Amino acid sequence: MVGRFPTLLIVRIGIGLLACALALFVEWQRPAFTVRLDEALRDSFVRLTADQRPEDRLVVIDINEAALREIGPWPWPRQRVADLVEILLGPYAARAVGLDIVFTEPGNAQGDARLASLARHAPLTLAQIFDYTPRSQAILQGRLAGGEDRQPSLDGVPAYGFIANHAGFADARCVGNIGYAPDADGILRHTPLRTRYAGRDYPHFASALLSCATGAAALSESIQGLWRVPYTHALSAYTVIGVADILKANAPRPLVAGRFVLVGSSALGLGDRVSTPLTPLSSGVMVHAASLSGLLDLAEGRLNPPQSGRGWLLAWCALSITLAVLFIARLAAWEGLLLLIGFVICWLVLAFAGVAHQVEWSITGPLWAYFFLLLVAIPNEWWQAQRKSRRLLDMLAHYVAQPVLDEIVRLDIQHSLEPTLREVTVLIADMERYTHATSSLSLVDAATLTKGFLDCLTRPVLACHGTLDKYTGDGLVAFWGAPLNCPDQADRAVSAALDILAEVDMFNTRRQALEFAPVRVRIGIESGRALVGDLGTPFRSTYTAVGDCINFASRLEAAARDLPTRLVIGAAANARLVQHQTLSLGEITLRGTQTTIEVFTVAEAKPLAG
Repeated sequence: MVGRFPTLLIVRIGIGLLACALALFVEWQRPAFTVRLDEALRDSFVRLTADQRPEDRLVVIDINEAALREIGPWPWPRQRVADLVEILLGPYAARAVGLDIVFTEPGNAQGDARLASLARHAPLTLAQIFDYTPRSQAILQGRLAGGEDRQPSLDGVPAYGFIANHAGFADARCVGNIGYAPDADGILRHTPLRTRYAGRDYPHFASALLSCATGAAALSESIQGLWRVPYTHALSAYTVIGVADILKANAPRPLVAGRFVLVGSSALGLGDRVSTPLTPLSSGVMVHAASLSGLLDLAEGRLNPPQSGRGWLLAWCALSITLAVLFIARLAAWEGLLLLIGFVICWLVLAFAGVAHQVEWSITGPLWAYFFLLLVAIPNEWWQAQRKSRRLLDMLAHYVAQPVLDEIVRLDIQHSLEPTLREVTVLIADMERYTHATSSLSLVDAATLTKGFLDCLTRPVLACHGTLDKYTGDGLVAFWGAPLNCPDQADRAVSAALDILAEVDMFNTRRQALEFAPVRVRIGIESGRALVGDLGTPFRSTYTAVGDCINFASRLEAAARDLPTRLVIGAAANARLVQHQTLSLGEITLRGTQTTIEVFTVAEAKPLAG
């Protein structure tokens, strides 16, 4: 057992390290199948926690189907678009206006001039689209505006083409990117916070609109240039007004005054539709609305900047997996399963709390580690427990009767081989004058005598559910009270002794029939506390008992040589007897000691006649 401990410890450490490595691999490498699971969990969390309260900091002006039917098909005359912006900034007193529209071709000169003037002097943000897909023939349409010199210290997403406004809007003060790159499953969760093209960096639309109105610098924190759109508000939380109601001044002014205004389209014919975590189909302008809400939350301290959270994830994995490995080694399989379920629940609570604060860690990373522990650690500990149980039963099978083993299995007792103090009753039996008895025999006859005599001693001990400690050449040591408790241990020991005497008498009858001399057995029995358990070494183990009661039983067995009985019972064992009547043999001084004790026997234990 001592030799196996380091190996078992190394196996457990190895399992824990592999579980940690699996969690960190998922976090750092982000395999595609784990990313899909992560995002599915995040999407569910987003839908469950989306704020239903009205978002009163911005309003969406919708170019909807009703407006197209009433005002006319798109594209509208540029003057009507300029009228819309002037109405929003003038009578409706909007804080800033963002047009989720790209004017790639010139319109009528007067309308373009009015709109260009507004873009230069008013809090108006125009849009342009970047293409993030490498193509054999890059899309290059219109003239890019805005942007700043590339900042190597900040991440940016490279673009390979663009669709921009025509040259008449090249002097626009505020321009933002409305291009996007959906995830592999087609859902728009991230937006390029900063687009890198031809040595310049371009902000995304919501950042440009916020900066245009407040002069505040755009958000710089991102994960590889991408910003996860914080869909913290349900779609129903946004105020959406049809564009016709604005042009006709039918909409209530308080719904617009002092708010950021996003102008976009939900009309199917205009094709601006995307899939988001909130809904399978939504107009693109609602993505910009969610982005703008997130930026405003950041500015007001309601939302944290994006962060990886890897340090916290590493600490959690190290702590939870270490505890799991330690406790699984000490728990039953079903208890280990409950422990892992508890860690899963704790991690999900922690993980989703991080998601709410823009932490980009892998939700399933630790879950894969716990799943690994479920598949490996718990079966390993179960297997080790089974091996330990089999070792214990194999060892005890050499010392105890099969009914005792059956009782151990039936009661499912988790025995430990570690030595423990137990109250036991010891029986020591020996052949008197063994050397003299075998000196005149051949080796074969001596072996037959020894084997037959030990058989006479052993069968009664096991039949009375005793534990065979060891053979002593021509005798044995047995005890009751371990590994199972035995309230009537002294009575069982005396019963076994009487059966031994009867067996030896029958053995002598058979020997005398073969003209061999009879043998005499001496038995000593005493009760007391003893250290019982595996008292061996890494080279050889044995289940045995050590204590004064063993020494006393040995001296009582030797004292039978000088007493008129073959069975001598000590005072402590005699005090425990219930079923057997005893006779006092008086007091004797134990050989080799100054101890004087009263000893007893039973009437049946008479000396062998002749």
